[in-house]
Amino acid sequence: MTHALAVRNFRRYLLAQLVSNTGTWMQRGAQDLLVLHTTGNSGSAVGVVTALQFLPQTLLGLTGGILADRYPKRRLLLLTQTAMAAQSLLLGLLTVTGAVNPLSLYALAFALGTATALDGPVRNAYIRELVSHERTASAVSLNAAQFNVARAIGPALAGLTVAALGTGPVFFLNAASYLAVLHGLITIRTDAPDVPVHVRPGPTRAREALRHIATTPELLLPISLIAFVGTFGLNFQVTVSLVAVTVFHTGAATFGCLSTAYALGSLLGAVYWANQGKPPTARRLTSTTIGFGALEVAQGLMPSYGSFLVLLFITGCAAVTVTTTANALIQLHADPALRGRVLSVYFLVLLGGTPIGAPLVGVVSDALGARFTLVLGGVVSLVTALALSVSFAGRTRRRIRVTGPAAVTGSPVASVRPRRERQPDL
Repeated sequence: MTHALAVRNFRRYLLAQLVSNTGTWMQRGAQDLLVLHTTGNSGSAVGVVTALQFLPQTLLGLTGGILADRYPKRRLLLLTQTAMAAQSLLLGLLTVTGAVNPLSLYALAFALGTATALDGPVRNAYIRELVSHERTASAVSLNAAQFNVARAIGPALAGLTVAALGTGPVFFLNAASYLAVLHGLITIRTDAPDVPVHVRPGPTRAREALRHIATTPELLLPISLIAFVGTFGLNFQVTVSLVAVTVFHTGAATFGCLSTAYALGSLLGAVYWANQGKPPTARRLTSTTIGFGALEVAQGLMPSYGSFLVLLFITGCAAVTVTTTANALIQLHADPALRGRVLSVYFLVLLGGTPIGAPLVGVVSDALGARFTLVLGGVVSLVTALALSVSFAGRTRRRIRVTGPAAVTGSPVASVRPRRERQPDL
């Protein structure tokens, strides 16, 4: 059986992450409302808070990967999750006592972004230590599924809680949700201690991961592709709101329906691939990215709100297929001693492009209309996938001539099966 839910440790971890991520999405919604209330409905203040939460990803993303490869991952997660819980608790205390102000909101947003930037590579690399090689793709897809469940229900729960109790209790609930993760991490069983990888000290540590990526086609393809798709194609939090307001002239409730449709489509895609039991391939990555690009182009051309809503659901399914396939390829093909750093590069290109792509979307929308933002994102994704597929297929043919047919696996990228770590499924 290749399904990751058969593994006790992973089930504990997944359930804990679902609880915590639901709390996190609740806090995001309540935090935006609090910023607007505190600053007199300043949209720019909301933008500053969002930027401060993403900025540490750009500044410290690689640091998280280095830590993941140097120290026991479970201990690091206990520290980062505790730090995030403390941030939520402090924000709740400031809110209910009336001491909150824009400066404290900015500082706490940056603190949360810092902990998240360090936590991300560690948390994703830790998945590979909970399941065997054959269950990795299923585990990655299920992790994406729980994230999308949390994204779908978190904001709705936040709205109900804020309406009934105010914003402060939402932050307390999020702080409490981290207890689920801490409990799950503490109670996970292991047959052997989590021994850190000894990394050679010095400034070359990050370069080792970059060199590994550059010389491993199975890593270079997904990271190169996600760099473009993440920057130009995956800006739905901006593009959907622009289309909803400026094209279909709808309000916040309708925008919420669109966001839910995208999240539910993403959930369906994640659950589908989690149950397939098939290993990810470079061909699947490039073909689904081409399909995603085509869907995004069509999205921008939809004539009515109803057709836009339906296609957004399908596009969400395609988008999560792209990201989970890329993530799984990296998990499977990265050298175990470098996995944390390689994943940190992946998240850097996936999330680090947001400060570039989001403003660009706004400029394009102002100049050419909101629909064109979707068309442009889809075209960039589609063309990039085609170009990289041809490029890496050519590299594969050259490797065949040099090393023989045994060097490839039938995908557009030459594949050498990575060394498996022997880890029990508890």
